[in-house]
Amino acid sequence: MPKFRKIVILGYPSVGKSSLALQFIRGNFCEDYEPTIENTFNKTFKIGEDEFQMTVVDTAGQDEYSLLPPAFVLGIHGYVVVYSVASQKSFIIAKSIFSKLQDRRGKCLMPIVLVGNKTDLPPHSREVQVEEGQKLADAWGAAFMESSAKDPEKSSIIFTKIIEEIDRVERSFGEDEKKCIVM
Repeated sequence: MPKFRKIVILGYPSVGKSSLALQFIRGNFCEDYEPTIENTFNKTFKIGEDEFQMTVVDTAGQDEYSLLPPAFVLGIHGYVVVYSVASQKSFIIAKSIFSKLQDRRGKCLMPIVLVGNKTDLPPHSREVQVEEGQKLADAWGAAFMESSAKDPEKSSIIFTKIIEEIDRVERSFGEDEKKCIVM
């Protein structure tokens, strides 16, 4: 029986959230940009001997004024927070998203993978350095990687990492300490 995991992908508009999800789920990259309202995808896959049924919620882009609805908090196992390495604004919004998650979930350890996407763009377009992304992920207690949604292997690694992060966070707490209370 597969283990169920529900993941939410968050980030500024047009950072590649949908492209990463579709590359993982369907194994293809779409060149055309269509703004997402919200999509939900399902995929069953194996990591080692363990089988997972993953639901991936691909969200509309967030900005500094976006609110996180309860559906992005309740029953969610982990988060993939995406920014574009070619957009400092998207990196700043990633920080804002994390703060909003903490406000909604409490200041507890959350399974998060921070992803600097669009590494396939020309080097001169880079606005966020690898070290900045790694430093932010370290401050969050999150996993970090850079990726291109055009690369199926890296897209797969992102979703493998979030499963590993969920397991790591679950193991780091005793059953009684696992839950955070937000007042």
